[in-house]
Amino acid sequence: MVSADKKTLYVFSGAVWPSAPWLAVTALGYEDQVDVQQVNLVEGENFEPEFVRKNPAATLPTLLIPGEKNLTDTTSVIKYLVANSPKPVGKPSGTDFVAKIHAEGVDPNFALLSARNEAELKAKSDSVPGLFIRHRQAALKKYAPTAPDLKDFYERKLAINGFLDNLYSPEEPSDPDQKEALKDHKEAWFKKSKEAWETIRAFILNDIPAVLPDSGYIGGEIPGEDDFHLAAWLARIALLTGGTPKEDGASTLKAELDGAEVPEKIVSYWKLWSATPAWAVVYKDGLH
Repeated sequence: MVSADKKTLYVFSGAVWPSAPWLAVTALGYEDQVDVQQVNLVEGENFEPEFVRKNPAATLPTLLIPGEKNLTDTTSVIKYLVANSPKPVGKPSGTDFVAKIHAEGVDPNFALLSARNEAELKAKSDSVPGLFIRHRQAALKKYAPTAPDLKDFYERKLAINGFLDNLYSPEEPSDPDQKEALKDHKEAWFKKSKEAWETIRAFILNDIPAVLPDSGYIGGEIPGEDDFHLAAWLARIALLTGGTPKEDGASTLKAELDGAEVPEKIVSYWKLWSATPAWAVVYKDGLH
């Protein structure tokens, strides 16, 4: 239930980008001002018509502010929380780092669904990514007939998610033309996935160390705007390499660095975040 006098932040404890403002809510002292509510993305709750009307993109995070326009993307939500923070906030980096970390080439959501070969695709189809895609498609089919005013939204989402549903389906089509088309789609997906992880590798080895100080946060002694984005991004990539929220969780990033060591600045930065109350709240049940 949405409070009439408090802000409402919609998150999901299995998603990457809602974790960024969720960290900010605790770190910046918003606990009494913001209700944090879960929207289960795996079950497609974000596709309920009521939620789509709050956020036409049906994405998280979403911040409802009484008497003001809803904020429906990570960057604007964090900007608002930083600008109105009850507690001191670290300094901004003064760079375009936030834009870089949200660029398509290092998208942590694509990294979750990526597959570089048949074995990786099958493993993901049989686990959370496959379940996520199938449940989303089922939810879209369920809600689409109930909201004629949102017909364009549901048609668009059904087509996009339908492609993924076919790609991740454990059953191959019997029709020869469909089978050949699926083969082509898989090859393109494998190629795109390899390119994505090469870009992520370079981002970890070059871009992140370039913006991190020798000690502390990007914002200084306390987290600033850039830090909430980076912490959430690192948590997702570490999850995909087998990491945990513990202080040594970043060590698993090495698995995707083609023999290179995890930059010491990232190791130290992770340790710093992992000791904070905000980290303990957001990642108490594991990375996401």
